[in-house]
Amino acid sequence: MNEQIDRKLAQQIVDTVKDVCGQNVNFIDGSGLIYASTDAGRIGSYHEIGRQAAVAGKAIEVEADDRFTGTQKGVNLPVYHNGSMVAVIGISGPPGEVRTYARLAERITGLLIREREIGAFSRTQEERRSYVINGLIRRESMAEEYLKEALAEWGIARDTGKRVAVIRVYGRPYAADGAVLDQDIRRLFERARACLYTRNYPDEYLAVLEEGDFARTEGMLKAFCAGRERDLKAGVGKAAPLEELADSYESGLTALESLRGSQENYAVYDQLTLEILLSQVSRASREEFLQKTAAGLTEEELELLAVYFEEDMSLSGACARLFLHKNTLQYRLDRIGRKTGFNPRRFRDAAVLYLAVKLKNRPCPADGAGQNR
Repeated sequence: MNEQIDRKLAQQIVDTVKDVCGQNVNFIDGSGLIYASTDAGRIGSYHEIGRQAAVAGKAIEVEADDRFTGTQKGVNLPVYHNGSMVAVIGISGPPGEVRTYARLAERITGLLIREREIGAFSRTQEERRSYVINGLIRRESMAEEYLKEALAEWGIARDTGKRVAVIRVYGRPYAADGAVLDQDIRRLFERARACLYTRNYPDEYLAVLEEGDFARTEGMLKAFCAGRERDLKAGVGKAAPLEELADSYESGLTALESLRGSQENYAVYDQLTLEILLSQVSRASREEFLQKTAAGLTEEELELLAVYFEEDMSLSGACARLFLHKNTLQYRLDRIGRKTGFNPRRFRDAAVLYLAVKLKNRPCPADGAGQNR
């Protein structure tokens, strides 16, 4: 069997041809073995004329059934691709009637082989892109000649600033509509003219963007994220040289993590302030600070504080968000003050609790920042 035509592709071809001509169709290898057929009972049997056609390298027509071993009347046509015979197609039926379909089958076979080759090439290119991106962002060693050749092939300038955009999909990477979202993200990267892009399964997408074009592409990213708050979050890292792409990726993760607990789903590292400091807090410092401030608070109380701070400490705004009476909210804030020793209605104390809420809602680097939402 020629390696270019496996059983799955051969069966796809014979089924396609039968849909057109209505006759049984066989795929026969160079030894005369039928390895795909619209008549399942013939798969694995020997086809004498198929063998002769393969050896002779030309079409052979049979006018009557059973004159040759395993053969029915019809047309048996060798199919070539790139100068080599890949199989013999046999179509059952009066030769005068099925001769045209044999030529059609030859064309269909060529098209399907070519389609598969293009698909394989695309997959190979995607694997190469993924290898290069992940090698750069993880500071892994990579052969300089390989990198240079890949960048030249893809037309990527080495001396311009780059930004890494990180998109995290959550809730449904394997759901039925996950494939649609996957294609939407890939089309976004294509429209944004991303230098490189890849998907790190199951839920992370990476794109390398040219800094000089970011004013245009940022609008596209924002527009894409708008309305998809339940599906994804996106963080864009700072501009960096290609050799320091890891810095852009890590700052992109910081931007992404700044969205934790927020209703927003898009952030750029350049626009962050406090989040930059919080991203550098060690595990020990984080745990010590939380132990001194928010250790005794329930999840409900932490959520109340988060909303209260998002509303700029406005009682009316927080009440509307939380569906609470003003007196109830004041009582709960006072209870938080008694439990922690920090009064959330006083600015200096509120600043401490604000930091506690922010730290509680984000992992520190030692915890594997950027790996969990």
